[in-house]
Amino acid sequence: MNELLLEVKNLKTYFHTDNEPIKAVNDISLTIRRGETVAIVGESGSGKSVTSLSLMRLIQHPGFIDSGEIIFHSPKLGKIDIRALSRQEMQLIRGNEIAMIFQEPMTSLNPVLTCGNQVVETIRIHQRVNRKKAKQLALELFTKVKLDNPKIIFDAYPHQLSGGQKQRVMIAMALCCSPSLLIADEPTTALDVTVQASVLSLLNELKNDQMSIIFISHDLDVVAQLADRIIVMYGGKIVEEGTIWDVFSNPKHPYTKGLLACRPRIDLKLKILPVITDFVTMDEENKINFIQEDKQKYSSVGEAILLNVETEEEIRKKQNELCSQEPLLSVKNITVCLQDRKLFATKKTYSTIINDVSFDVYPGETLGLVGESGCGKSTLSKAILQLIPLNNGSILFEKNDISTYDKEELKMFRKNVQIIFQDPYSSLNPRMRIGEAIIEPMLSYNLYDSYQKRKEYAVELLEKVGLKPDYIDRYPHEFSGGQRQRICIARTLAIHPKFIICDESVSALDTSVQAQVLNLLNSLKRDFNFTYIFISHNLSVIRFMADRIIVMNKGKIEEVGYPDQIFYHPQQEYTKKLISSIPKADLETLERKIHLKKNNS
Repeated sequence: MNELLLEVKNLKTYFHTDNEPIKAVNDISLTIRRGETVAIVGESGSGKSVTSLSLMRLIQHPGFIDSGEIIFHSPKLGKIDIRALSRQEMQLIRGNEIAMIFQEPMTSLNPVLTCGNQVVETIRIHQRVNRKKAKQLALELFTKVKLDNPKIIFDAYPHQLSGGQKQRVMIAMALCCSPSLLIADEPTTALDVTVQASVLSLLNELKNDQMSIIFISHDLDVVAQLADRIIVMYGGKIVEEGTIWDVFSNPKHPYTKGLLACRPRIDLKLKILPVITDFVTMDEENKINFIQEDKQKYSSVGEAILLNVETEEEIRKKQNELCSQEPLLSVKNITVCLQDRKLFATKKTYSTIINDVSFDVYPGETLGLVGESGCGKSTLSKAILQLIPLNNGSILFEKNDISTYDKEELKMFRKNVQIIFQDPYSSLNPRMRIGEAIIEPMLSYNLYDSYQKRKEYAVELLEKVGLKPDYIDRYPHEFSGGQRQRICIARTLAIHPKFIICDESVSALDTSVQAQVLNLLNSLKRDFNFTYIFISHNLSVIRFMADRIIVMNKGKIEEVGYPDQIFYHPQQEYTKKLISSIPKADLETLERKIHLKKNNS
């Protein structure tokens, strides 16, 4: 690892605007050594992805690299200044010497070409071999990245594969020319915990003394599994850099402390999650203002966690109070079958998505629902809302069977039971101001007797979810993902529901924004006495939110229990597999990782 592979010196990448340029990457310097894995972490907008695109010379208008050096020590071509290369010369470097795995495999793969042909195309362009040889190499790569049935995957289209399979195809494509530097930009975001673990394990196995990895993520638990060194970015600048052990055990910068503290914990149940602003404050332009150490809310990450731990006595008291009540919602032996969508099929075929599922939800409870993609979590939420019909069983809300409701009764039921969807971008009408979006459900249910009163309540809701009143006349595209999710929460609250289903409502958010939204949901639960079903594949988030947990697998309930039972004494093999896949970044785990590396070397 002593041999330099990449040197970045005083890199500045800006984006033109009508006013002054946005300094997306603002004078950063870093080095990557051969065989090393370096993680770049930070919130959305910190400059992580722009840094990686700058290294690949993929910045498009209105962006531009203003100044700085990108020196690549190519094993084949020697020392190269990336910025000085022509377009044709850069094409020889991309793919051959520096490869990239992009964040979203569905948009990175061509939907009208088979996965095999896309890898073959890349091999033929860079290695100048015939199609037969390229296909052979592609199948070998599919085997190397541990894709089951490589020949079937070769002829499959992207939409026919799962998220984990598509990501492995992208990894195979990136590795097809044996690059010296692999840039992985959020390769595990929004993947199930088991799929995420397999992708991280694969990257660890593929790394060797000849290939270095730049791993970009906002998830510090994931980073700890893979990286040797960590770079923390904020506002286009590097604010801290060091080995994984140094940064996790003794973070120096208040922003790093905030990032580490705001992660949900598996080993402890916290009352509230610490947030970034407990360590630093932001001004109107979202720039950091540093708080003096003696004025910070918490002096260290450890203090931030220990001061918010919920005791065993408090947990038991809450559990006893909740389960001593009559259930608010009872799901009894429901089955849901959906028609298979196959082109040119002569007969209708059906798949059982939910198979004989039963459970109760008590007033004021947060019931966590976990499982891998395709296990039936989201279908179950739609069945509860009667957005899809039941094939068997019944759902009782306040002891009334909702399957017997007529159209008007169903409308009133949906006033009491609302849902916050996973994607805050597609949940809001881009042509509708957010004030109109919040007021619309009030109009639907004839709440308040004038437009002015509805607008006043919309403003009140915005303030309740931590947004400014003057945001009411803005459009969705003017907000970040975290802000949009808060708007969706405000819209949900507009009609005073009793029961809210949160369907992966924080999965696409940065860890720091996620902490704010989770705290907000718990705060609203206390203020309005809500009951939640909280659906997630992130078990750390479920640990923080849930009073009880249901584990689902292939449309059935595998296990039900309190969080401590599920995490420390799982009964089913599937649950044990889920728990073992959780990325852990506690100091004991990191210490074991370091000792293992030393022993192997």
